[in-house]
Amino acid sequence: MNRCRASRLSGWLLAATLGISLAGCGGSSSSNVAPAEGEGAAAQEAGTATLVIGAYSVAKDALQEILPAFGREWEAKTGQKLKFQESYEASGTQARSIVGGFKADVAVLSLEGDMDKIVKAGLMSKDWKKTETGGMITRSLVVLGTREGNPLGISGFADLAKPGVKVLFPNPKVSGGAQWDINAIYGAGLKQAERESGKKDAAAAKAFLKAVYRNVESMDKSGRASMAAFEYGVGDVIVTYENELLARVAQGVHYDIVTPDDTILIENPAGVVDVNADAHGVREAADALVAYMQGADAQAVFAEHGFRPVNEQAAERFADRYETPSGLFDIGYLGGWDQVRSELYAKRGVWYQVLAGK
Repeated sequence: MNRCRASRLSGWLLAATLGISLAGCGGSSSSNVAPAEGEGAAAQEAGTATLVIGAYSVAKDALQEILPAFGREWEAKTGQKLKFQESYEASGTQARSIVGGFKADVAVLSLEGDMDKIVKAGLMSKDWKKTETGGMITRSLVVLGTREGNPLGISGFADLAKPGVKVLFPNPKVSGGAQWDINAIYGAGLKQAERESGKKDAAAAKAFLKAVYRNVESMDKSGRASMAAFEYGVGDVIVTYENELLARVAQGVHYDIVTPDDTILIENPAGVVDVNADAHGVREAADALVAYMQGADAQAVFAEHGFRPVNEQAAERFADRYETPSGLFDIGYLGGWDQVRSELYAKRGVWYQVLAGK
């Protein structure tokens, strides 16, 4: 079991951590404003180009290593120097920003449903999933992080409903990570009902989710913001991506990581925002970046940041780092994303019934 000491963040540092995160690399601007239409094409003619990246917050640390590495490789192959403008937000917020006019060339998001929003807006081809990895660049699991030594003896999602346990996960209205967290808890409820009664019982799963929700201490705007709050000392248990906790452990922060027997396999996508990349004249570089993120070199970087690789070569290389829980399920167990959106997150769906105390 992994352990480490939680970092102390001062009040001003926490506020900065919880704010909008924008970062540049490779000589990029930190602005959230994409180049004007045609600017990318002009830059290409001059031997340089700017790629605008709209990403979910949890991917930030890995991407800030991957993007410069891709830039060096691209320049060596083509002679063209790349600059990057990067925006990091909660996945749902990022998707809505792109739909609303943020001219990202490449979207790196937490869940398929957020990519679908961009497709439905006519900005991205529905063929973005037609790659060897199904459009995915990383995998992870929903796990639990506890204070050092696991003082409350947390062993699975059911323990989150016990009296006095203070739970953290983000707000699913804006955070893709939060939707993965809720999917995992709801699915664990279905699994438990299936073992006890021989069938998936939606009412029992809803009751299971409702019992956990009663102990939720706060719901921050993103997985990264929720992690920052936990590091500051809020809550007893955080429901989060496995990679978030593994990355903290690797940095010397001591938590216990609890992997529930029943939890969900997370898959995170990336794709080219076709309309924007074409308008900026950077389509070839954008396509190459998405392919690079699915390749062995970038996958190794993702793995070093705690993600589970989607590339077979990298997956074999890092296989001994990860365990496979006995009750692991994927989004298909819940009926797929269309069913999850309509049953859990629709206006009168399960999650909103839980919020309303119904």
